[in-house]
Amino acid sequence: MSVEPCSSSPADQGDIIHPRVLPFIIVHLTCLAIFWVDVQPIDWIICGALYVIRMFGITAGFHRYFSHRSYKTSRGFQFFLAFLGQSSAQRGTLWWAAKHREHHKHSDTEEDIHSPVQHGFWYSHVLWIFSKRGRTVDYSTTIKDFQKYPELVWLDKWDRVPPILLGVLVWAIAGWSGLVVGFFVSTVLLFHGTFTINSLSHVFGKQPYVTGDSSRNNLFLAIITLGEGWHNNHHHFPSATPQGFHWWQIDITYYILKALSVFRIVWDLRLPPAHVVEGERKLSLTTIENAAQQLAASFSTEHIGKTVLKAWTHTPKLEELRNRARISQAEVEAFLKEMKILELPSITNLKDQAQKMFDHIPSLNPIVERANQIIVQAVSAWLLQSDVCETAVAV
Repeated sequence: MSVEPCSSSPADQGDIIHPRVLPFIIVHLTCLAIFWVDVQPIDWIICGALYVIRMFGITAGFHRYFSHRSYKTSRGFQFFLAFLGQSSAQRGTLWWAAKHREHHKHSDTEEDIHSPVQHGFWYSHVLWIFSKRGRTVDYSTTIKDFQKYPELVWLDKWDRVPPILLGVLVWAIAGWSGLVVGFFVSTVLLFHGTFTINSLSHVFGKQPYVTGDSSRNNLFLAIITLGEGWHNNHHHFPSATPQGFHWWQIDITYYILKALSVFRIVWDLRLPPAHVVEGERKLSLTTIENAAQQLAASFSTEHIGKTVLKAWTHTPKLEELRNRARISQAEVEAFLKEMKILELPSITNLKDQAQKMFDHIPSLNPIVERANQIIVQAVSAWLLQSDVCETAVAV
């Protein structure tokens, strides 16, 4: 049952609206003009400054405010956050927040449009943005709380206005070299810095909390995204303003928001309760099911099935297995449980593996028990699909 991040399916690839990709490609190609302009030190300063400032617009604005409402602010600063976030050229505020809410609702399931587990790296990293599903949003249900503001609706409709105005401003201040390095290079870096949270933070890092998905904590990603890399923390308690739950988890976005709260520019910053940080919150049935699927996926169904067939070749057990298979899969499952075969991972094995995968958890028992059921069902299904009904499989 080992599961690796799969490559994009043909359905995913066919979903790409190709003309929509062209502006994105052009922005990348424009960066090559760095070899033809007279780059000055100030251009790199602008590049770095615009990366950090606009990343804050994404993390504090698009993500922690518009997607999760983890703090409060005035209507004026709300518009400023939206404008700043959109200057990153990552589409409209309402679209971004709506798609992110959908992500949390379906994280790492087939309905999650940018899950690397479901769709592979490149589709989850960037290609999903240009897909038909990626462009479709039901604003009336997903983001209706912010759709009531006409200025946000207008800004979302004219999402290219902020980056164009910013590009013109940079050109007016620093000329062509400033435009290429300060604006275009920083925009491309900002693209991929942000996108790593969709792709890499669901593949690389640690999972201290059971969230039912593949979200992980990653220090490097936290640094380049001003704190967003503590992604497992975030999926554990999405409505918290800080994503670094401990003092050593660097979260620049939260530090800035905390400073702004001193001047009452933002207020009511929501902190994770102590029992949440300690991992003592009761797990939902959905989380238990998803975590059990993750745990079961760390064991290979095919390997277990082949090992069983090899061990039972020329024995009465194999004949009995065939007889049960002629009846139903449920009979095969019952027979495997009766035999208590060593080839299946024991409860102890499952618990040891679960402890390695999940740190903070009130009880492993519900997850381990469900994972055991999933493995037995998967092995039974594999045996039914193999030649067990007719002949033993040579391995």
